[in-house]
Amino acid sequence: MAESRTGIMAPVARAGDNGQVYHRGVRLLLASASPRRRELLAAAGLVFDIAAPDVDERCLAGEPAATYVERLARLKATPAGAGEPERPVLGADTAVVVDGEVLGKPVSAEDAAGMLRRLSGRSHDVLTGIAVAWRGEIWSEVVRTRVWMARLSAAQIEAYVATGEPMDKAGGYAIQGRAARFISHIEGSLTNVVGLPVASVLQLLRRAGAPGVE
Repeated sequence: MAESRTGIMAPVARAGDNGQVYHRGVRLLLASASPRRRELLAAAGLVFDIAAPDVDERCLAGEPAATYVERLARLKATPAGAGEPERPVLGADTAVVVDGEVLGKPVSAEDAAGMLRRLSGRSHDVLTGIAVAWRGEIWSEVVRTRVWMARLSAAQIEAYVATGEPMDKAGGYAIQGRAARFISHIEGSLTNVVGLPVASVLQLLRRAGAPGVE
């Protein structure tokens, strides 16, 4: 991916409405359609709206994984916030990385099984790029978590893939779902592996001077 294709956003949806107001009506805008990111932000007590930008998420040739996720996070935040200069906009992108290769969402059951075979019995990294765009400036960083997966049998992989859970998950597994039984331990943020490093997001919002962040 070199640039955003169109910058077109899905209709804005509201989330986190519970009687709270994000600093005098200024609400965070989440530039992502991910239900997991939405749930994590809401659980952290943030009130926000959702607008998912249309961006080309392909990795550039020779692009390091950390550079890739940070670039996408910034790209998602920028077009989503273009029409909202007075609102903090959060963009994020998560990738599973093994042997320096980015594993995206599997395109088939066979692809998911192949990813799980690669991850079985070893460690891998989960990288999330996060970016906050607000009032013409943008702040970003990359959060890394190391994950160790137990050795999986062919039967375990087949049974897990059959659940359908791997199909919309980077790396072909969900640590917050049935794959929790496969993870022996992690080093770093658990919410990062789910899809959004909440503590780091809050720190970045504070760095940006976004209002209403405790």
